[in-house]
Amino acid sequence: MKQIIVSGFGGQGVLSLGLMLSYAAMKENKNTSFLPSYGPEMRGGTANCSVVISEKEVASPVISRPDLLVAFNEPSLARFVPALNEGGRFFVDSETAKKEYLTKSNAVAVPLNELCGNNKKGHNIAMFGAMLGFTGIKLESAEYAVRQVFKNKPQFIDANLGCLHAGVDFARKAGLK
Repeated sequence: MKQIIVSGFGGQGVLSLGLMLSYAAMKENKNTSFLPSYGPEMRGGTANCSVVISEKEVASPVISRPDLLVAFNEPSLARFVPALNEGGRFFVDSETAKKEYLTKSNAVAVPLNELCGNNKKGHNIAMFGAMLGFTGIKLESAEYAVRQVFKNKPQFIDANLGCLHAGVDFARKAGLK
Protein backbone atom coordinates (compact mmCIF):
# COMPACT_ATOMS: atom_id res chain seq x y z
CA MET A 1 0.00 0.00 0.00
CA LYS A 2 1.18 3.51 -0.84
CA GLN A 3 -0.07 6.51 1.09
CA ILE A 4 0.58 9.75 -0.77
CA ILE A 5 -0.03 13.39 0.12
CA VAL A 6 0.14 16.08 -2.56
CA SER A 7 0.17 19.64 -1.26
CA GLY A 8 0.67 23.21 -2.43
CA PHE A 9 -1.18 26.40 -3.24
CA GLY A 10 -4.48 26.37 -5.11
CA GLY A 11 -3.86 26.60 -8.84
CA GLN A 12 -0.68 24.48 -8.78
CA GLY A 13 -2.46 21.34 -9.94
CA VAL A 14 -2.43 19.62 -6.56
CA LEU A 15 -5.89 18.11 -6.91
CA SER A 16 -5.33 17.23 -10.58
CA LEU A 17 -2.20 15.30 -9.63
CA GLY A 18 -4.16 13.40 -6.97
CA LEU A 19 -6.85 12.57 -9.51
CA MET A 20 -4.25 11.36 -11.99
CA LEU A 21 -2.77 9.05 -9.35
CA SER A 22 -6.21 7.59 -8.66
CA TYR A 23 -7.13 7.20 -12.33
CA ALA A 24 -3.82 5.45 -13.02
CA ALA A 25 -4.34 3.10 -10.06
CA MET A 26 -7.86 2.25 -11.23
CA LYS A 27 -6.52 1.55 -14.73
CA GLU A 28 -4.31 -1.10 -13.11
CA ASN A 29 -7.26 -2.55 -11.17
CA LYS A 30 -5.84 -1.37 -7.86
CA ASN A 31 -7.94 -0.05 -5.03
CA THR A 32 -7.60 3.66 -4.46
CA SER A 33 -9.04 6.55 -2.51
CA PHE A 34 -8.78 10.26 -3.23
CA LEU A 35 -9.55 12.80 -0.50
CA PRO A 36 -9.19 16.48 -1.50
CA SER A 37 -8.83 19.27 1.03
CA TYR A 38 -8.73 22.95 0.18
CA GLY A 39 -9.57 26.23 1.82
CA PRO A 40 -12.38 28.53 0.72
CA GLU A 41 -9.84 30.76 -1.02
CA MET A 42 -9.16 28.14 -3.75
CA ARG A 43 -6.56 29.79 -6.03
CA GLY A 44 -3.71 31.04 -3.89
CA GLY A 45 -5.00 29.31 -0.75
CA THR A 46 -3.63 26.02 0.45
CA ALA A 47 -4.73 22.75 -1.06
CA ASN A 48 -3.78 19.15 -0.47
CA CYS A 49 -5.09 15.72 -1.20
CA SER A 50 -4.54 12.26 0.14
CA VAL A 51 -4.30 9.31 -2.21
CA VAL A 52 -4.09 5.70 -1.09
CA ILE A 53 -3.17 3.01 -3.62
CA SER A 54 -3.43 -0.62 -2.57
CA GLU A 55 -3.84 -4.16 -3.81
CA LYS A 56 -6.22 -4.69 -0.89
CA GLU A 57 -9.35 -2.82 0.10
CA VAL A 58 -8.70 0.73 1.32
CA ALA A 59 -10.12 1.04 4.81
CA SER A 60 -9.76 4.81 5.14
CA PRO A 61 -8.76 7.72 2.90
CA VAL A 62 -7.25 9.58 5.87
CA ILE A 63 -3.45 9.58 5.99
CA SER A 64 -1.48 10.53 9.08
CA ARG A 65 1.94 9.11 8.10
CA PRO A 66 2.46 9.29 4.33
CA ASP A 67 4.97 7.15 2.46
CA LEU A 68 5.31 9.78 -0.22
CA LEU A 69 4.86 13.55 -0.21
CA VAL A 70 4.77 15.96 -3.11
CA ALA A 71 5.11 19.51 -1.81
CA PHE A 72 4.85 22.49 -4.15
CA ASN A 73 5.44 25.16 -1.47
CA GLU A 74 7.20 25.82 1.83
CA PRO A 75 4.11 25.64 4.08
CA SER A 76 3.45 22.14 2.72
CA LEU A 77 7.00 21.06 3.45
CA ALA A 78 6.84 22.41 7.00
CA ARG A 79 3.51 20.72 7.63
CA PHE A 80 4.00 17.29 6.07
CA VAL A 81 7.74 16.40 6.03
CA PRO A 82 7.78 15.75 9.81
CA ALA A 83 4.84 13.35 9.38
CA LEU A 84 6.53 11.14 6.76
CA ASN A 85 6.80 7.44 7.52
CA GLU A 86 10.28 6.20 8.29
CA GLY A 87 11.85 5.61 4.91
CA GLY A 88 9.33 7.94 3.26
CA ARG A 89 10.33 10.24 0.40
CA PHE A 90 9.32 13.73 -0.56
CA PHE A 91 9.44 15.43 -3.93
CA VAL A 92 10.00 19.18 -4.27
CA ASP A 93 10.77 21.74 -6.95
CA SER A 94 14.55 22.13 -6.86
CA GLU A 95 14.29 25.82 -7.74
CA THR A 96 11.85 26.93 -5.06
CA ALA A 97 12.47 24.73 -2.01
CA LYS A 98 14.74 26.04 0.73
CA LYS A 99 18.17 24.46 1.06
CA GLU A 100 17.27 22.97 4.45
CA TYR A 101 14.83 20.67 2.66
CA LEU A 102 16.94 20.02 -0.43
CA THR A 103 19.79 18.59 1.65
CA LYS A 104 17.66 15.99 3.44
CA SER A 105 18.52 12.43 2.42
CA ASN A 106 14.89 11.56 1.64
CA ALA A 107 14.34 14.60 -0.61
CA VAL A 108 13.99 14.32 -4.38
CA ALA A 109 14.60 17.73 -5.94
CA VAL A 110 12.99 17.95 -9.37
CA PRO A 111 13.96 20.84 -11.72
CA LEU A 112 10.42 21.57 -12.90
CA ASN A 113 11.18 24.74 -14.90
CA GLU A 114 13.92 22.90 -16.76
CA LEU A 115 11.63 19.95 -17.50
CA CYS A 116 8.56 21.94 -18.59
CA GLY A 117 10.02 25.09 -20.07
CA ASN A 118 7.36 27.78 -20.20
CA ASN A 119 4.56 25.36 -19.30
CA LYS A 120 4.14 26.25 -15.61
CA LYS A 121 0.78 24.49 -15.65
CA GLY A 122 2.64 21.25 -16.44
CA HIS A 123 4.78 21.23 -13.28
CA ASN A 124 2.41 18.88 -11.49
CA ILE A 125 2.50 16.47 -14.42
CA ALA A 126 6.30 16.50 -14.64
CA MET A 127 6.29 15.73 -10.92
CA PHE A 128 3.87 12.86 -11.59
CA GLY A 129 6.38 11.44 -14.07
CA ALA A 130 9.30 11.88 -11.68
CA MET A 131 7.52 10.05 -8.85
CA LEU A 132 6.05 7.17 -10.88
CA GLY A 133 8.73 4.73 -9.77
CA PHE A 134 7.81 5.26 -6.12
CA THR A 135 4.11 4.73 -6.73
CA GLY A 136 4.30 1.42 -8.56
CA ILE A 137 2.20 2.91 -11.38
CA LYS A 138 3.14 2.05 -14.96
CA LEU A 139 3.83 4.75 -17.55
CA GLU A 140 0.95 3.59 -19.77
CA SER A 141 -1.46 4.02 -16.85
CA ALA A 142 -0.08 7.49 -16.13
CA GLU A 143 -0.59 8.46 -19.78
CA TYR A 144 -4.17 7.19 -19.55
CA ALA A 145 -4.70 9.27 -16.40
CA VAL A 146 -3.43 12.46 -18.07
CA ARG A 147 -5.83 11.86 -20.95
CA GLN A 148 -8.71 11.29 -18.53
CA VAL A 149 -8.09 14.43 -16.47
CA PHE A 150 -7.77 16.55 -19.62
CA LYS A 151 -10.43 14.87 -21.77
CA ASN A 152 -12.48 18.09 -21.77
CA LYS A 153 -9.41 20.16 -22.71
CA PRO A 154 -7.85 18.07 -25.50
CA GLN A 155 -5.67 20.97 -26.66
CA PHE A 156 -3.52 20.46 -23.52
CA ILE A 157 -3.05 16.70 -23.69
CA ASP A 158 0.06 16.57 -25.90
CA ALA A 159 1.92 19.26 -23.95
CA ASN A 160 1.06 17.56 -20.67
CA LEU A 161 2.16 14.16 -21.95
CA GLY A 162 5.44 15.86 -22.86
CA CYS A 163 5.81 17.06 -19.27
CA LEU A 164 4.98 13.57 -17.98
CA HIS A 165 7.69 12.02 -20.17
CA ALA A 166 10.17 14.73 -19.13
CA GLY A 167 9.56 13.78 -15.49
CA VAL A 168 10.00 10.08 -16.25
CA ASP A 169 13.24 10.80 -18.14
CA PHE A 170 14.51 12.88 -15.22
CA ALA A 171 13.81 10.00 -12.82
CA ARG A 172 15.62 7.50 -15.07
CA LYS A 173 18.68 9.73 -15.44
CA ALA A 174 18.72 10.38 -11.68
CA GLY A 175 18.58 6.64 -10.98
CA LEU A 176 15.26 6.85 -9.12
CA LYS A 177 13.29 3.67 -8.74
